[in-house]
Amino acid sequence: MSRTDAILKRLTTLYPKFMDLDLGRERRLLADLGHPEEHLPPVIHVAGTNAKGSTIAYLRAFLEAAGWRVHVYTSPHLVRFNERIRLAGKLVGTRRINDTLEEVERVNAGRPITQFEITTSAAFKLFAETPADYLLLEVGLGGDFDSTNVIDHPLGAIITPVDFDHQKWLGYTIPEIASHKSGILKRGAPAVIGRQRPEGLEQIERAAHALGIAPFVHGRDYDGYAQGGRLVYQDEGGLLDLPAPALVGHHQFDNAALAVAAARHFRLPVSDTDIATGLRTVVWPARIQPLGGRLRNMLPAGSELWLDGAHNAHGAAALALSLAEMNAARPKPLVLIAGMMNTRPPADFFAAFVDMSPRVMTLTIPGEPNAHPAAFIAEEAARLGLEARAYGSLLPALRAAAAIGEARVVICGSLYLAGDVLARNGTPPE
Repeated sequence: MSRTDAILKRLTTLYPKFMDLDLGRERRLLADLGHPEEHLPPVIHVAGTNAKGSTIAYLRAFLEAAGWRVHVYTSPHLVRFNERIRLAGKLVGTRRINDTLEEVERVNAGRPITQFEITTSAAFKLFAETPADYLLLEVGLGGDFDSTNVIDHPLGAIITPVDFDHQKWLGYTIPEIASHKSGILKRGAPAVIGRQRPEGLEQIERAAHALGIAPFVHGRDYDGYAQGGRLVYQDEGGLLDLPAPALVGHHQFDNAALAVAAARHFRLPVSDTDIATGLRTVVWPARIQPLGGRLRNMLPAGSELWLDGAHNAHGAAALALSLAEMNAARPKPLVLIAGMMNTRPPADFFAAFVDMSPRVMTLTIPGEPNAHPAAFIAEEAARLGLEARAYGSLLPALRAAAAIGEARVVICGSLYLAGDVLARNGTPPE
C-alpha cells in the first residue's frame, strides 16, 4: 500500500458514515487552517449530473492556450489520487500531497469529518499556497451541501445537464436534484446553464432569480451544434465557426458549447483562436477514449477498443448515441464489457442499448466492496433481452470478445472500472 493510500484509508475512520452532506465540519477545519478558501484565484464552480469534468477540461484547455495558469479540482480519480488536484497546470506531486494531507489530518486532531471533506480542505490549502490565475472547481455530489461549496464569491457558476443519479441523497425527482445543484449559485456571480430537462431548468431559474441572477441558458441565450464536422456556436455576441472538439461523441458538442458560453459570459481573457486551439488539444481520459496498447492487442485486427466512464442512465444514453453514429459510419458487432457500483441500477444503464443488441460481458470491479457482483449485472441485462454473461475478470472477458471476431468493444459502467483498465493497460492519465 502506498503512503497516499495509507493516509486515505486512515482518514476514512474519522467519520465512518458513508454519506453525510453537511458543511459545518469542513468550515470548522478550514477556519483552523487559516481559511485557505478565502485566498484562492478566481473560481469557476461547476455542478451537474454529467459533463462536469468534460466542461472543466475544455475551459482549462482554452485558458492554458491563452497562457494562463490554471488550478483544477475534480473527482473521482481514475488511477492515482494525484489526478484530483492540478496545481497551475501540473498534477500535484506525490510527496506534496502526502505532506499536505498529513498536515491537515494533524490540524483536524481526530475530530469527525468525512474523507472527501478533509481531502477537499487539503486541496484548498494547496491551491492557496500555489500562485495561479484561475481555479476550476468541480462539485463532488449535489451542490448546496457539497464540500466544495464553501466559496462565497466565485467568478461564476456552471450547471451542466441535471438528470437522475445519487437519488438516495439528492431526491427522486428532477426538480429536487436540480434544487441541490442550484446551491452553488451565488448572488453577484454570473451563471451559465447547460442543456436541461424543462422541469430542471424551471427549478434552476427559480433559484437564480431569487439571488438576482439572470442565468445564461442553453437554447435561449446561446446554442452550439455540429455542422459539417465543425462546432458552430452562437450567442448575442455573434457566431463562431470552430473546430470539432477532440473528445469523441455527439454530446461533446453540447459540452464544448457550454464551455465556450462560460468563457464568453464570464469574460475570460481568451481569444477565439485560444478557444479553437483548446478544442483541438483538449484531453479528458475515459470519456469514449480509444485504447491501444496491451489490451487492444488481445483483439483481432480491425477490432476497436473503447473506454468510457458512463455510469448512469443519462451517460449511457449519450454513449449509445455516439456508438450508433459510429455504427452508421462503420458497422461492427457491439460488445459491452461492464462493471458497476451498487449505487446504480444496471437495468437503467443497459436500457439505452437494447435496440443495438450488444453482447454484454459483466465484471465485478476489482477492489471495490460496493461493486455489483458480475452475476447480478448479467441477470439485469438478460432481463432486458440482452445476451449477457458474467466473467471473473477483464482478461477472460476480452478473450471472449476476441473470439467473436472483428468487433467494437466498449468497456463501460463505472469510472472505477475505467481506472482499473487504464492501470492494467499501462496508460494512466498524465
